[in-house]
Amino acid sequence: MNRVKILRVPAVKNPNMELKGKVVLITGAVARLGRVLAEALAGEGCDLVIHYNRSVAGAEALVRQLRRNGRRAAAIKCDLRAPGAGENLIKRSFHVMGGLDILVNNAASFSKIGLRNCSEKQLRSELELNLMAPVFMARSFAKVAGKGKIINILDRRIAGLESGMAAYLLSKQALASFTRIAALELAPDISVNGVAPGPVLPPSGAGNREKAGKIPLARRPCPNDVADAVIFLLKTDAITGQIVFVDGGQHLLGNNCR
Repeated sequence: MNRVKILRVPAVKNPNMELKGKVVLITGAVARLGRVLAEALAGEGCDLVIHYNRSVAGAEALVRQLRRNGRRAAAIKCDLRAPGAGENLIKRSFHVMGGLDILVNNAASFSKIGLRNCSEKQLRSELELNLMAPVFMARSFAKVAGKGKIINILDRRIAGLESGMAAYLLSKQALASFTRIAALELAPDISVNGVAPGPVLPPSGAGNREKAGKIPLARRPCPNDVADAVIFLLKTDAITGQIVFVDGGQHLLGNNCR
């Protein structure tokens, strides 16, 4: 009788990134998804730079909370639509914390403005925050930090088309393309990935939750699901140029998820 030879593979220490002690800059980190990401990464042992534009009290309260929980944290005010603001934010974050390991481009503007009603000013505003700021921040991060990881927060809408939000959709689809471009250009020192949430939160200021539409998994995703995807991508050193959809499968439906 032939015996089956069992190959024993020696144990190999996991070389992936250990998040404890890493310094993370999250744009738009005071409220909504940004705050969830900040708290989740702090829970992994990260130190945080909390970027904000208007919410001074919210930023200071979050910093106090993170410090009480034993993490180093700082808040930096910055209008990312201003020329050179993104690069300046990277430099200030590096200086304040003594280093920078991770950039999470989360700050974004969402407007339901169709092509017929979109003014040049509105288009520029959406592109400046949702696309141009992350682009120039990624470039500055590569120059200042030298190595690390970048996560771009996208939107499941990048997988299809939806009328009535031309500027927003254009900016997010362009950011998705940039995610892959930057992954190639900044390798091997920096990995760049994206996370595309589905209907995890209603639009800011909405009185009622927006209809989620059809979800193949029949479960509406939550902000913590998005945070889990971000942490997964940050912990692995073998993935770059990828976009993880956290939408219960909605992106598979294309334009038919409503």
